[in-house]
Amino acid sequence: MRFFRATGAHRLAAPFTQGLGALLMFHRVRPDTGAAFAPNAGLEITPAFLDSVLTHLRAEGVDILALDEAVALLRRGETPSRPFVVLTFDDGYRDLADHALPILERHDAPFVAYVTAGFADQSARLWWLELEEAIARLPQVDILIGEKRVAGACGTTQEKRARHAAIYWALRQGGEAQLLDVVATLGAQARVDARALTAQACLDWRGVAALARHGLATIGAHSLTHPRLARLDPSAARREMSESRARIEEMTGVRPRHFCYPVGDPGSAGPREFALAADLGFESAVTTRPGMLFPAHRDHLHALPRLSVNGGYQSLSALDILLSGAPFALLNRGRRVAA
Repeated sequence: MRFFRATGAHRLAAPFTQGLGALLMFHRVRPDTGAAFAPNAGLEITPAFLDSVLTHLRAEGVDILALDEAVALLRRGETPSRPFVVLTFDDGYRDLADHALPILERHDAPFVAYVTAGFADQSARLWWLELEEAIARLPQVDILIGEKRVAGACGTTQEKRARHAAIYWALRQGGEAQLLDVVATLGAQARVDARALTAQACLDWRGVAALARHGLATIGAHSLTHPRLARLDPSAARREMSESRARIEEMTGVRPRHFCYPVGDPGSAGPREFALAADLGFESAVTTRPGMLFPAHRDHLHALPRLSVNGGYQSLSALDILLSGAPFALLNRGRRVAA
């Protein structure tokens, strides 16, 4: 980002790297809490920044399409006259209805809400929020993760950041059961109420159903419990995908046509999951692999990349750099499709 800001090289590269457009990935939209220890801040943007993003996109002549429109365009092999974006929101947070929706309405901007059924049921765990809350409360930690022990003081912000990073990345190397067990242990030590945390952060079914009735909204499926599907056996992965769709349809009357892989990086969703999504009849499925959309994605509609609007880069100059596609051309070593 520093290189592109300093040189402006992304502007020269854009005609070759920006492709047809991008799927923009959002998670939480809420006012800045001001917390010094905020390891999940990259998943959050402020309502003011969302408003500025949509205003900027319109001013720059970028179309904001519904996902169905974008997928149809890819299927037809069309090259639009103007670049486009699709707005996608993961997990089903209350912030989407409370803070983002009024802004989306003001801009008449269609969007996709990828709903995790277990969050609406309050039966699945937002383990990354549990972990943040536990570390925020604990004065010290001592936990065994597989063969790795993470121990030390956890009193200062710097110490909390260090312990959180060590635990988080150790958990990402292991399986789903270990991840949930370790976070539950830390949560119990810190007296974190996991169910209350989910209820506070996420829409319940009444809220999801209201969103599903909104004219700007498309409801997509985001699994039952938000696991890394590639870490599950095939039958469990299939169940997470198919039953999440069924549960959403049961509770809202809307059958999701599109899927979003939880976590969505190469270690969480790969060729097996892409094939599962296609076999289950989803019209598209999105990853968190960074990249722009190109005509070749017509043949890879179940492995679509997205551009993360990261809370750590809340500036329109950063957005312009990302929308040029130039950083992704470097990151992906010139590959336009990673499926």
